[in-house]
Amino acid sequence: MKSEHQSFWGGIVKAMGLVFGDVGTSPIYTLTVVFALTRPTEANVFGIISLVFWTMTILVTVEYAWLAMSLSRRGQGGEIVLREIIIGLLKKGRLVGFAGFLTYMGVSLLVGDGVITPAISILSAVEGMVLIPGLEKVGQDMLIFYAAVITLALFIFQSRGSERVAVTFGPIMLVWFISLAVTGLVSILDRPDMVRAIDPRYALRFFETNGIPGFFVLSEVILCATGGEALYADMGHLGRAPILRAWLFVFIALFLSYLGQGVFVLTHPGAKSLLFEMVRGQAPLLYIPFLLLTVLATIVASQAIISGVFSIVYQGITTRLMPLLRIRYTSSILQSQIYIPAVNWLLMFSVLMIMLIFRESSNLAAAYGLAVTGSMTITCILMIIVFSFAKKWKVPIAAAVLSADLAYLTATFSKIPEGAYWSLILAAVPLTVMTVWTRGQRRIFRSMQPLPLGTFLISYEQVYAKCTIPGTALFFTRQIDIIPPYVTHCIIGSQIVYERNILISIAHTDEPYGVDTGLRKGIGPGLDAFEVRAGYMEVLDIEALLKESGIQERIIFYGIEDITTRNPIWKLFSNMKKLTPNFVQFHKLPARKLHGVITRIEI
Repeated sequence: MKSEHQSFWGGIVKAMGLVFGDVGTSPIYTLTVVFALTRPTEANVFGIISLVFWTMTILVTVEYAWLAMSLSRRGQGGEIVLREIIIGLLKKGRLVGFAGFLTYMGVSLLVGDGVITPAISILSAVEGMVLIPGLEKVGQDMLIFYAAVITLALFIFQSRGSERVAVTFGPIMLVWFISLAVTGLVSILDRPDMVRAIDPRYALRFFETNGIPGFFVLSEVILCATGGEALYADMGHLGRAPILRAWLFVFIALFLSYLGQGVFVLTHPGAKSLLFEMVRGQAPLLYIPFLLLTVLATIVASQAIISGVFSIVYQGITTRLMPLLRIRYTSSILQSQIYIPAVNWLLMFSVLMIMLIFRESSNLAAAYGLAVTGSMTITCILMIIVFSFAKKWKVPIAAAVLSADLAYLTATFSKIPEGAYWSLILAAVPLTVMTVWTRGQRRIFRSMQPLPLGTFLISYEQVYAKCTIPGTALFFTRQIDIIPPYVTHCIIGSQIVYERNILISIAHTDEPYGVDTGLRKGIGPGLDAFEVRAGYMEVLDIEALLKESGIQERIIFYGIEDITTRNPIWKLFSNMKKLTPNFVQFHKLPARKLHGVITRIEI
């Protein structure tokens, strides 16, 4: 019973450390940005606080905690998971193609969000230093330097694995949320009636009073929900139950902080940094410890989105949407806890670049909302497609959420000239990679002109009858009944044929986990087939699977495409192939047994 109790609370604390850093640090800058553009009259303050409450309720609690997380596949979440569910329901058709396009867009926006989140979170925390007596004149260049040092340390720490990160950061975030709740409550005691802002009529009156300008305030209010998508994307790291339990505590702490800041801005309408000035006014001696806690919390915020990016990129790799990248598995317990060096260092470089370009967290706020609202809108559309085939009673609920998503997305368009275009620039990079990669792979498959198994067997049997080499040779193919050119070139053209030849096919299912293998003997003289069907989040040990089936190979053949082209797009694809690991490198097959066969392709 004790272990269950520890697991219950331990899971909540870990979820705080791994999932809720981003949404958990939004009180640092959300209302500061909103009231820099909106006069803090009593009606406006009550209206904004009401909008914050209902934004977190609809876009985080309803969309992600209730709807999206009900569509997980064996604990996994994210837009690629939704795409796989849709493919499983429909198999083929225009709707599948539409879902694929939305997935590309959603994944790209999430990766872009993974750049902006650390930049705005860390910068906003570091900027709180100027409220410390004696540090008022610290220049922005020095603040950026401090933020850059913290960023470097954060990304270097990633290689230790998200399980260790959660254990380390969970208690920090627990203290952070308690601090938010306590400081918020202390401020609310001055005006307990602020709690009435929960009433949605205050939000409606805000729109009635402010008209069109009031609508565009949504582009700042959305900052309170940034990071909500991590609930779904990070499901594979900790599971659904701990995240949902933790969100209840997090939601209460966040809203108490927003209520407290609402009271503070009414009594201090000239305040420029609401949370920091509120805490400094309540307990000047505790301000520096609180600032240090804020810096640590923003590091956790960055960790949450980085973990989500790792998960989504890995799903993209195993579902063939992205090039193969070197993966390090950082947990012997949870297979989904991973570290991708190339993604880690690219994110780090991008975060530092964005810090230097925008310089201040208030400038970054304009770029932040578009990526978040775009990702939320896409997730909701994909959910509606799924719910239309299963759980149809949820379609009206999801449609209502989609209308809210579209309202926020429309409002953020006003920020494009102010810097939101950087969200589109950052998202364009992964979108280009996925589009070029998937189309290039299809183009190669068509250009290589593979042979049907029956046609191949006619020539194979003639070569096999002449002479064979002792031992077993392995040949990797996408499908057993379709023979790629390198196999034909090796066996028929070069007449390299072993006593036993095995065609190996690895297919990923639309389930996250599970591995099935099958050995088909005698499809030709000395020719067998070994088929592997694995979940798209499975960590495959090919050598172990072969040994379990009694296969002791002497040599492993694999194909290498030498692409010649004048088309700049296909040149980009060719460079992707050269710079990323090939199939055998990705699966870490023994180098001493490998033999690559080059096939020249012109596209």
